[in-house]
Amino acid sequence: MDSVLILDFGSQYTQLIARKIRGLGVYSEIVPYNLSLSKIKRKQPSAVVLSGGPQSVYQKDAPLISAEIFEMGIPLLGICYGLQLMVYLMNGKVAPSSKKEYGFVRLNILDRKGLLAGIKNGGQVWMSHGDSVEELPPGFVISGRTSNCPAASIEWRERKLYGVQFHPEVIHTEQGKKILANFLFSQAKLRHNWHMESFVERKTEEIRQQVGGKRVICGLSGGVDSLVTALIVHRAVRDNLYCILVDNGLLRKSQYQDLMGKFQKHFVFNLLGVDYSQMFVEKLRKVISPERKRKIIGELFIRIFEKEAERLGGVEFLAQGTIYPDVIESNPVKGPSSKIKSHHNVGGLPSNLKFKLVEPLRELFKDEVRLLAKQLGVGREFIFQHPFPGPGLAVRIVGEVTEERVDLLREADEILLQEIKRAGLYDRLWQAFVVLLPVRSVGVMGDQRTYQSVVVIRLVRSVDGMTADWYPAKSELLACISNRIVNEISGVNRVVYDITTKPPGTIEWE
Repeated sequence: MDSVLILDFGSQYTQLIARKIRGLGVYSEIVPYNLSLSKIKRKQPSAVVLSGGPQSVYQKDAPLISAEIFEMGIPLLGICYGLQLMVYLMNGKVAPSSKKEYGFVRLNILDRKGLLAGIKNGGQVWMSHGDSVEELPPGFVISGRTSNCPAASIEWRERKLYGVQFHPEVIHTEQGKKILANFLFSQAKLRHNWHMESFVERKTEEIRQQVGGKRVICGLSGGVDSLVTALIVHRAVRDNLYCILVDNGLLRKSQYQDLMGKFQKHFVFNLLGVDYSQMFVEKLRKVISPERKRKIIGELFIRIFEKEAERLGGVEFLAQGTIYPDVIESNPVKGPSSKIKSHHNVGGLPSNLKFKLVEPLRELFKDEVRLLAKQLGVGREFIFQHPFPGPGLAVRIVGEVTEERVDLLREADEILLQEIKRAGLYDRLWQAFVVLLPVRSVGVMGDQRTYQSVVVIRLVRSVDGMTADWYPAKSELLACISNRIVNEISGVNRVVYDITTKPPGTIEWE
C-alpha cells in the first residue's frame, strides 16, 4: 500500500495535511521531524511531506533534518517552514520578509507543468509566514508567486522536489486539494488504495491478536467514537466484550436513560449501566482548573472501570474511543507542537493504569469514524450527532462544578438544542452548546434588579474538528433562544454569542 510520511515541525495544521491526503485515498502518517533516516527508510514511504512550523530555519534552536533526505529519490513536498527548510539545507537563502503575509492572498501561476497544473490563476491561498525565500538552490524553478512572496511555489521536477509557501491543506486555500492531488498522483505517481473496508478488517485482526481470549471492557459515552470502537472490538472478541455506560451526573438532560434504551434496542453487545453521578460532582467541588477537571474525571472513570472489571473477573483490556485529534491536542508526541488540552482518554489517564489499552480509532479523524460507522450499519442518529466532550458538562462550566450549576446549564443546553432542531440547523452544524461563565451581571426582571449568571451560545461549523468557523445565526433565532433561556431558567439574566473561529480559539471553552 502506498503511504505518505509527514515530518511534523510543529505546525497547527500538520494533522490537516494527513487528513487531506487520506481523503484523496492515500494512507498518511505523522512522525517527529527528527525521526532518523534509517527509520524513515524502514517505513518505505512512497512520498514525504515536510510540515510547516512556527520557527525560522536560521534560528539557533530551529528544528532541522539531514539534507540526505533530499538524496533518497523519494518525492517530497515542503509546506511553509518545510519549503524554507528544503531551500536552506540545499544551499539556498531564506531571510525575514520585508512584508509578512498572514491570511488570504492571490496566487499568480508562472509554470503549469507540474504542481500547479490545472490551477486557476489568481486563486486564493492561505499564507502564514514571516520569512521567505530570497535565493533558490540550483535546479529549482519558481512556479507561483504572490504580491509579497516571489517564491510561493518552487519545483525541481527531475528530482521530484516541490515546495509551497502557502498552506494547501487548509480549507481557505481554494484549490489546495487539487494541488495536493497533483503532488500525489501526477508527480509522485501514487495510487488510491486507502479505504475504510481494509481498515476494519486489519483492526479486527490486530485486536484479536492483541487480546486473545481475555475480556475487554469498553466505556460508552453515547458518542459515535466509543460506539464504533465497541463494534470493532465486538467483531474481534464477541462475548468477551463488556460495554459500560456511566451516569456521571455531567450528561445532558435525560441522556443516560435515552442511551441505555437505544443501546439495548439496536446492539447485541453486553451492556452494563452504572450510576456514579454523586461521586463525580463531589470530587469536582472547588476545582477551577480545566486541566484538573479533566484529570479528576479521567481517573474516576478508570477507577469505576477497575471496580466493574474486578466484579466481572478476567478483564485485562480497556477499549477507548480515542481518535486522532484527541491525541494531537492532548499529547503532541509526534513533533514540537504545543499542547492544547488533555483529553480524558489521553492526558487524563492515571499513571498507574492497570489495563492494557485497545484504541482502534487512534489514527482516524472524526469524519473517517463517521464513514466507518456507516459501513458498520450504525444508524444516522448516532453517526451525525454532535460531538460531546468525554468530561461532559464539566468542561462547559467555566469555574467550579456544582450540582446547581450543572442543573442550570443542562436546562439551557436543552433549550438551545430544541430551538436548533426546530430551525432545521442541527445537521448543518458541527456543534451547538451552551457555556456557563463564572461571572454575574446586573439585570432587570419584573421591575426588580437582578444579579445573575451569564451563559454563552456556541454554534460552529467544521469538517473534522481541527478547524472551525462560527455560524452566522439569524438574529431572530438568537433572540428566541435568549428569551427562552432568560425567561424559563431561574438564575440567568444574560446570554451572549461566541463568534470566535478555531484557530485562534478552540471549539470547547475548556
